[in-house]
Amino acid sequence: MTLRDLLGDLKYEIICGDIDTEITDITNDSRKAVSGGLYFAVRGAKVDGAKFIPDVIRNGAAAIVTQKSQEKLSYLLENDILINGEFSKDEESKVTIIRVDDVRYAMGMMSSEFYGNPSEELTVIGITGTKGKTTTSYMIKEMLELAGFKAGLIGTIEIDDGKECVAALNTTPESLVIQEKLRHMVDNECDAVVMEVSSQGLMLDRVAGINFDYGIFTNLSPDHIGPNEHADYEEYRNWKKKLFSLCKIGIYNLDDPETEYMMQGSTANPITFGKSEDADYIARGHNLYMENGILGIEFDLDGTLEGHIKVDLPGDFSIYNSLAALVVADCMGVSFDEIQRILELIKVRGRVEMIPISDAFTLMIDYAHNGVALESLLKAIREYNPKRIVSLFGCGGNRAKSRRYEMGEVSGKFADLSIITSDNPRDENPQAIMDDIKVGIDKTGGKYVDIIDRKEAIRYAIMNAEEGDVIILAGKGHEDYQEIKGRKHHMDERDLVKEILEEEDVSKICGYNNRYFAE
Repeated sequence: MTLRDLLGDLKYEIICGDIDTEITDITNDSRKAVSGGLYFAVRGAKVDGAKFIPDVIRNGAAAIVTQKSQEKLSYLLENDILINGEFSKDEESKVTIIRVDDVRYAMGMMSSEFYGNPSEELTVIGITGTKGKTTTSYMIKEMLELAGFKAGLIGTIEIDDGKECVAALNTTPESLVIQEKLRHMVDNECDAVVMEVSSQGLMLDRVAGINFDYGIFTNLSPDHIGPNEHADYEEYRNWKKKLFSLCKIGIYNLDDPETEYMMQGSTANPITFGKSEDADYIARGHNLYMENGILGIEFDLDGTLEGHIKVDLPGDFSIYNSLAALVVADCMGVSFDEIQRILELIKVRGRVEMIPISDAFTLMIDYAHNGVALESLLKAIREYNPKRIVSLFGCGGNRAKSRRYEMGEVSGKFADLSIITSDNPRDENPQAIMDDIKVGIDKTGGKYVDIIDRKEAIRYAIMNAEEGDVIILAGKGHEDYQEIKGRKHHMDERDLVKEILEEEDVSKICGYNNRYFAE
């Protein structure tokens, strides 16, 4: 494929070279630039990729796409490299340099071309919002697969291309990665892909070049605001809104106050869900149930579809996650009987994930890692009238301190006991982070203990559980590591629970019934 083919309808300026040059590979990592390849000089949060242009040229790259003008490039290029793209020491070596207004956007569009525009061969379902993206994405994937479709997944936990699953590094990966994975999905005979679309992914044009069939809006509340994220809430919600200018059908939670804003100026055909009488898919009433340590919810569906829905996931938010999933399934022709059956079976790793080790109390793992998510979860659990809510959590290092105060205050208000422990301390002292959390809890007078070692904190929660308790291990969710001083050490809370059960006299555990690990 030639550089001209890849550029397509993009606006660009040729600084030097020939756009009919053949391109055999594409990358935005200068270390992976190869002879005959194309290098995107992307400006990152810490390093400008244009800094490595001289190295890329020496490695024999055929072309470079940059935002730098010719004048700025001349300062970057070392003395033995001429601005006309030739080595002064080797007149046979040449490179083509293209200038565009936005390298990230160009990278998305050009990588789509390089991989043969794979999104055009798939039904693409994008999900955005603050909460519920991961759970909803798994619900949709499970429904489609059990209904006979083959579906790929790109999300917070993993990337599944229909043949291989790999751990995800970002909720929405770089466009180069997405387009390559979409091509794999097509080659692996997938019919559809479910994709979590983050505000960062939209802001950084990681989804440029993707043709979305469906865009789903779950809800919106302040999050990802701070250093290297978003400047403020306005910026955050503006980028979320962008998805609905990229999809054919917009599926909106009509009960969320930001839905009207999300729909403004949208080119998508709207479909709505919620408890509102104006919604297309209406949830009426609900009943909570608690059976052998499992919390669930059921409700009646009205409007476009009518019938009863039961889900082994707790909380009002499970109604909304279920509604979003069933709307997509219905639009894609999945029968209502299948939708009902599948919703009863669904489990999502790290999202109100039950670890049923006792018939007397409930133990769950959840990703709630900010004040809004934790408050929503604790309020949802309170509706089940547990004897106690035990909230075990920490906060990440190198992140806004306000999140620590908020989580401490929320847990102090809505939990009966808070167990403060370590999360991902990164470059900070874990005890200092925990002390910040205590500042929030101390405002409430809530009862707490602090145990810096997470395994020991979990041990304390299990061994001191009482009948009717709900214990929430919050913040880590699907993560299977703890990040300390730049290194990720393996730490999966499921493994920690298993180890504790092997080390302790389980007869001392209230209502012990190890169904989870026995299975």
